[in-house]
Amino acid sequence: MIKRNVLLAVSILSLLFTACETKATNNNKNENKMKTIELTKADFLKKVMDYEKNPEEWNYLGDKPAIIDFYASWCGPCKMVAPILEELAEEYDGQIYIYKVNTENEQELAGLFGIRSIPSILFIPMNDRPQMATGAMPKSSFKEAIDKVLLKK
Repeated sequence: MIKRNVLLAVSILSLLFTACETKATNNNKNENKMKTIELTKADFLKKVMDYEKNPEEWNYLGDKPAIIDFYASWCGPCKMVAPILEELAEEYDGQIYIYKVNTENEQELAGLFGIRSIPSILFIPMNDRPQMATGAMPKSSFKEAIDKVLLKK
């Protein structure tokens, strides 16, 4: 029940916020830090879920919780979320995966998840059903969802 309430709160917040926190990026970042990972359909089938072999049941293939950002390159709110997700990928390095799916290039994946507005963010806990949020969210809302829903802190 708590997980549902947190995701409901995150979803409501995502609808209310269209502007996001941004920070200047440092071009000398440590290259060993994890960055967001772009997913193609082939990658998705190997790393997230093989829906071609098992279309009826959700079976997450990852070894850590994940976030998938469904975005488009022309989308303003998506551009605001992108640096936040990069920061979170570094902050939660080794604890979660942060994937990105370009909905223009991967229309089959976007259709599979019924993406009608972007950004759409899929939160994937290890042993639970994935949950979707839509719209740009501030970093604090992402952190709350990661800590409470994905990492169960």
